[in-house]
Amino acid sequence: MAASYITDGLWTKAAVHLIVKILNNKWVLRVHPRLSPSILFVSSKLCIKLTGFATLAQADAMRFVAEHTSIPVPKVYCSFEHKGLVYILMERLPGRMLIDGWLARSEESKARILAQLKGMIQELRSIPPPDNVAGVCNVNGGPIFDMRLPDKLYWGPFATIYDFHRELRNGTEAFHTNSPGQERFPDMARLIAFHDQAGFRPVFTHGDLSSLNILADGDKVTGIIDWETAGWMPPYWEYATAWHVNPSNPFWREEVDGFLEPMVHELDMEKIRRRYFGEFGIDM
Repeated sequence: MAASYITDGLWTKAAVHLIVKILNNKWVLRVHPRLSPSILFVSSKLCIKLTGFATLAQADAMRFVAEHTSIPVPKVYCSFEHKGLVYILMERLPGRMLIDGWLARSEESKARILAQLKGMIQELRSIPPPDNVAGVCNVNGGPIFDMRLPDKLYWGPFATIYDFHRELRNGTEAFHTNSPGQERFPDMARLIAFHDQAGFRPVFTHGDLSSLNILADGDKVTGIIDWETAGWMPPYWEYATAWHVNPSNPFWREEVDGFLEPMVHELDMEKIRRRYFGEFGIDM
């Protein structure tokens, strides 16, 4: 899927710029303060995402998911880049983030929501990859974006999952028998063996299924939002990223197995990878 600038032309972009300017006016902010640093709520039906991070691929990911599934995602009306910023004019979905009031819900309410999520994610994971995708990339075949990965924001694209795994561990290869590295990093051999195994096939992945990115109205899931980390990823990536929860919603870790297939071994391997290479990598 080629990169797409979803736009109705100069007048639409000019209107978006004008709306952003008005909503960022200090007098307007006194009356209507921003609830999110990157989202401007235009009306009950529209919002604008404005960010200096990520790329237009997140707009294309929402369009791609809308075309291939029944998952409720925001409809994108206009998207473009201007002076280093990404602008996305999109539908404002109804509902509240699951983080709001989740702990106060009954077990029956939680079960109904998790069952809906499970069906949606199964549908997402059932999308077949394009013939030319065998590795890791965003929906357009370009680099993936993820602020949680070490050292850089953009990774790839990678022709194979093996290439992605090797990059994740800074090119580290298996230690020679009885080398000092075996004693210093006893789990490294297990991680490398896991990374280097054949058979991984990319799966379309949201990449951040936090309670902050799922909307519900009552017991009905009304939207999955924030697709900036979406792309074709290893099959365990969705589970591992969801399990490593945002610090603001630690309770969500207990719910992940309710809507994603548990991948215990794969999660253990990702924990090892994060321990050795997490934010800054290590000097081997």
